[in-house]
Amino acid sequence: MTASKLLSAVSLALLAAAGAAHAETYEGVHPLTSAASRADVASQAVVAAHSANPYATGANAGPAPVIVSTASRAAVRSEAVAAARSGDPYAEGASSGVAPIVASSVDRAAVRAAARAAAHGDALPL
Repeated sequence: MTASKLLSAVSLALLAAAGAAHAETYEGVHPLTSAASRADVASQAVVAAHSANPYATGANAGPAPVIVSTASRAAVRSEAVAAARSGDPYAEGASSGVAPIVASSVDRAAVRAAARAAAHGDALPL
């Protein structure tokens, strides 16, 4: 490499470094205005760190609150017994009752013969 190429490479590197040094600084969108002192903010941070997490869900939420019921124990028990003895509460349409027994129109002996033929690898009659 010649001296002129080396000198031009070094000068380009210095020029790039000088250009980066004059970059603007970010001032932010809003100016910082705070009426609280550092001590006030620090004390609020300690209180927030030791309090419960208001956004916690599931197992991290802590013990569940006690729900006070207005129904008596006997009334709930009688409703549960009635629901257990009734039909399927989630059933709709045809499945809401006992399924009817459907009689087949296919001969049982023909089905057995076709199954044996398929098991032995014989061709099924069409």
